[in-house]
Amino acid sequence: MLRNILIPERQWILLASVQKNRCNVQGLENALCKRVMVTREETIIKSLDPDAATTNRDALAKTIYSRMFDWIVEKINNSIGQDPDSKNLIGVLDIYGFESFKANSFEQFCINFTNEKLQQHFNQHVFKMEQEEYTKEEINWSYIEFVDNQDVLDLIEKKPGGIIALLDEACMFPKSTHETFTQKLYQTFNNHKRFSKPKLSRTDFTIVHYAGDVTYQADLFLDKNKDYVVAEHQDLLNASKCPFVAGLFPPLPEESSKSSKFSSIGTRFKQQLQSLMETLSSTEPHYIRCVKPNNILKPAIFENQNVIQQLRCGGVLEAIRISCAGYPTRRTFDEFLDRFGLLAPEVLEGNYDEMTACEKLLEKKGLKGFQIGKTKVFLRAGQMAELDARRAEVISNAAKVIQRQIRTYIARKEFVALRKAATHLQTLWRGKLARKLYEEIKREAAAIKIQKNVRGYHARKTYTKLRLSAIVVQAALRAMAARNEFRFRKQTKAAIIIQAQWRGHRSYSYYKSMKRAGLSVQCAWRSKVARKELRKLKMAARETGALKEAKDKLEKKVEELTWRLQLEKRLRTDLEEAKAQDIAKLQLSLQAMQVQLDEANATLVKEREAARKAIEDAPPVIKEMPVVVVDTEKVDLLTNENEELKTLLKSQEKRADEAERKCAEVQELSEERLKKMEEAESKIDQLQESFQRLEEKLSNLESENQVLRQQALVMSPTKGLSGRSKTAVIQRSPENGHLLNGEIKATADLQSPVPALKDAAEAEQRPQKALNDRQQENQDALIKCIMQDIGFSGGRPVAASIIYKSLFHWRSFEAERTNVFDRIIQIIGSAIETQENNDVLAYWLSNTSTLLLLLQRTLKASGAAGMTPQRRRSSSATLFGRMAQGFRTSPSGTGLSFSNGGMIGGLDALRQIEAKYPALLFKQQLTAYVEKIYGMIRDNLKKEISPLLGLCIQAPRTSRASLVRGSARSHANAAAQQALIGHWQSIVKSLSNFLKTLRANYVPPFLVRKVYTQIFSFINVQLFNSLLLRRECCSFSNGEYVKAGLAELEHWCYEATEEYVGTAWDELKHIRQAVGFLVIHQKPKKSLDEITHDLCPVLSIQQLYRISTMYWDDKYGTHSVAPDVIASMRVLMTEDSNNALSNSFLLDDDSSIPFSVDDISKSMNQIDLSEIEPPPLIRQNSAFNFLLPRAE
Repeated sequence: MLRNILIPERQWILLASVQKNRCNVQGLENALCKRVMVTREETIIKSLDPDAATTNRDALAKTIYSRMFDWIVEKINNSIGQDPDSKNLIGVLDIYGFESFKANSFEQFCINFTNEKLQQHFNQHVFKMEQEEYTKEEINWSYIEFVDNQDVLDLIEKKPGGIIALLDEACMFPKSTHETFTQKLYQTFNNHKRFSKPKLSRTDFTIVHYAGDVTYQADLFLDKNKDYVVAEHQDLLNASKCPFVAGLFPPLPEESSKSSKFSSIGTRFKQQLQSLMETLSSTEPHYIRCVKPNNILKPAIFENQNVIQQLRCGGVLEAIRISCAGYPTRRTFDEFLDRFGLLAPEVLEGNYDEMTACEKLLEKKGLKGFQIGKTKVFLRAGQMAELDARRAEVISNAAKVIQRQIRTYIARKEFVALRKAATHLQTLWRGKLARKLYEEIKREAAAIKIQKNVRGYHARKTYTKLRLSAIVVQAALRAMAARNEFRFRKQTKAAIIIQAQWRGHRSYSYYKSMKRAGLSVQCAWRSKVARKELRKLKMAARETGALKEAKDKLEKKVEELTWRLQLEKRLRTDLEEAKAQDIAKLQLSLQAMQVQLDEANATLVKEREAARKAIEDAPPVIKEMPVVVVDTEKVDLLTNENEELKTLLKSQEKRADEAERKCAEVQELSEERLKKMEEAESKIDQLQESFQRLEEKLSNLESENQVLRQQALVMSPTKGLSGRSKTAVIQRSPENGHLLNGEIKATADLQSPVPALKDAAEAEQRPQKALNDRQQENQDALIKCIMQDIGFSGGRPVAASIIYKSLFHWRSFEAERTNVFDRIIQIIGSAIETQENNDVLAYWLSNTSTLLLLLQRTLKASGAAGMTPQRRRSSSATLFGRMAQGFRTSPSGTGLSFSNGGMIGGLDALRQIEAKYPALLFKQQLTAYVEKIYGMIRDNLKKEISPLLGLCIQAPRTSRASLVRGSARSHANAAAQQALIGHWQSIVKSLSNFLKTLRANYVPPFLVRKVYTQIFSFINVQLFNSLLLRRECCSFSNGEYVKAGLAELEHWCYEATEEYVGTAWDELKHIRQAVGFLVIHQKPKKSLDEITHDLCPVLSIQQLYRISTMYWDDKYGTHSVAPDVIASMRVLMTEDSNNALSNSFLLDDDSSIPFSVDDISKSMNQIDLSEIEPPPLIRQNSAFNFLLPRAE
């Protein structure tokens, strides 16, 4: 039998094995080729086939290797002197890291299983112990999540359904193969999230480990897991003559020596690993992570992806995240004070306990986020390094002081010794040098004397020879120079004669051409001047005719208005008498008029509203001809209303007669109706007062019409020339609006002009033209000055100041015609064309608002309200007299209006003047520009922050993705938080820059508050509407993000002060209450009354219902409000469904102008213009001396 199994050529291998193990040859053959089976009745010896014999041989080799490995480990442990009775243990566990190759077998499966176990122990030790430490010290901390791989361990080692258990089960069946084993795995773990089946293989399976997915090939799993313990092998080697071999195989117990027994490598590996984990759990482990920098095994080369993968597989990145999220550095109080007490010596000197001293030290150094436990100080990541850096700096400074003193002492000592030695050495050396120098000087003096004599001889000899040669050369050169000079002078004289002739011819030709050109230009210019003068004369003639027609129309309309006013007075008198009679009747009969009295009250309310509207619409001054027509129409309207009132009163009389018949039925209600009657009487009295005020307004219009009539009469022809009809047009200067020298433009017989008339007109126009030119130059200088950015003086805009002073000095506000206002408006309009430049807009908003304030407090309409009609007429007459006197003033008299003293005196008191139509129109245009510039600034800020608001309402997606992904969660959270804070900080930065621009240009705080109030209202509308329209925004985490951003805005409002922000923070009440509702806990316990009155009193039911239904908690998984609260909201919404306003749950943005001229006037303080220095551009102009500050 042995010959059939053993090959003769290979018997030497068997003999070599026998020699090494010193065992019986026949016993070894029988152990390898036969199998002994022991039954109850007999013992059976069975020969093995070649495959079984090969397996038996391999089992013997594995057994010998295993026993030798155990013996080596035992010897090493004994050699290091470990005390078996010792309670302490120091061990080193070195294991392969996580392995994932192209082909992964049973060895990689066991190694990765070990790494999973160690990773779980690492998590439990590092992360759980970390949190237990926080709990033990009773500090404020949030639970730190970490990845738990218990499901992978259950997949591998769980009984009876784990992979190792199924592998042992497959190994016990002889007919099991790797295919049946993998099919069993597929069926068992089909739905397991950590187990998957590759698509293109029937014997592979994939396990999702903590470090990644690994695909294992199950071809050799069964063979590598089998480990038979054969009794024949045990007996053979136990009987060996070699004591070492016999010692490796001690006798087995009686029950295990009867037959071979199957032993699973996986099960035994799991048991050993469990024993190892128990040992690790009873010790305090310290982990060292070895990182392989590259695969080519060369120094100074780091493969980033490979290193990152190793760190992620080893759990280092997760440990770093947890450490940074918690408090990685902790020190006991005494250690902390011993190390860092020198940073704050005053804290150690104070009578504080250790905990208080630590806290004060950290607060003094400005650290935030630390925690003080019972016995330790917990610091955030990087704070210990910061403290060490400061400590090193303090120690370094102290060491520098000590070193400086020591080095100073040593250097001083060395310097004194060196100086003493140097002085002695210098003394000796200088003596030697002096003696040597004396010898050299003596020899040099002798040599110089010899050289002097020799050189003198040679010099005299050379000089004599050179002198003779030079004389000969000079004579020849002088003769040649004389000949050249003669030729040059001859040529120059001829050239001068030729040049003189040519220049004379050229100058004469240029003179003749210039003379012809000058005559042509003079002719053209004189013809142009003549045509211009002819056009002026024609326009003067047409203007004279137009003034006559306007005068006639004004007279007719004034007469018609007077007639209508008298008629209205008579009608009003009749109406008052009728009212008195009606009141007498009503006092007797209104006791029985409950229903009719209600109608009368309604009628009286309508009459009062009509009267009030009429009073409001009545203008205080007649500005131009269309205003007179409108006022006449309103008078007609009031007349019609009075007639309607008469008819209404007549109908009331009829109703009163009918009410007398019903008096018996309503006697019981007489007292109550009497009270109502008294109220009706008071309303009637109010109506009478309204009519009286209207009468005063009409009298104002009458007086102003009279002034216009007198002006038209004065502007009629007042001056003529001998024998010729001529119309005089009295014009005002475009600069100051006053009469300028009575300038007269004559138009007589245009078809046949007389030269004498032209000369007379030109003589009269010359002084006036000079004055106009001077005023035009002053205007040009003013316009040129304000076109530049001339800045501010003491917080007051210089441009507005000089404009107001100049216009006040030139009396432009009292001028009938002037173009200076139009030019100023054009400058402002052209300056704000660039809507994007907020600095320019803020500059002009400051100037225009200041100028408007000055005009509001200075200008008043002619014929001011509040005077009696008689007094108003006298005032108008006085005004007419003053105007007529102004028409008759001489040129010298008009020039007095530019004196400095009178203007400054009026300006200091800001006296009110009666403004004309151009000034009032300028004020209206200035008001429009203030509103326009304000709107442009507000809209620019809205445009700047609108894109940022869209990014601020919803948190970045990375922050929510990090809630699912475990390993990358810390980076995603940090990125999302940084992105969100970045958007909100961009908004705060825009608001701060805007406020800085407005404050730099001294924009009134009232306007700044209005701007930021509307901007915060815009932010509230945008954020709140986005919250209601997007479900992904109505989440718990998103509410926290928006709340953090609102906190940034609140902090900015606090820093900006209430002077410039005002109540802008209150405009965010909708989004604040909505976000507060999102982040509040225990929403199901809140009742509808608590929500609507305590939490969200501003929000409507529709808005609350939408937020409650769209809410979802992506952080803690809590629910929204209770279903009964939702049902109550739905019922209230159904009841309010008929109200159109209640059905709208979105907010509207208000883009109107939130102020008026009166608001600006009330909010701004008095402006002192006396000490404002004019800019250098006009300070040098003598015409603007009135702008210079007066001396006391």
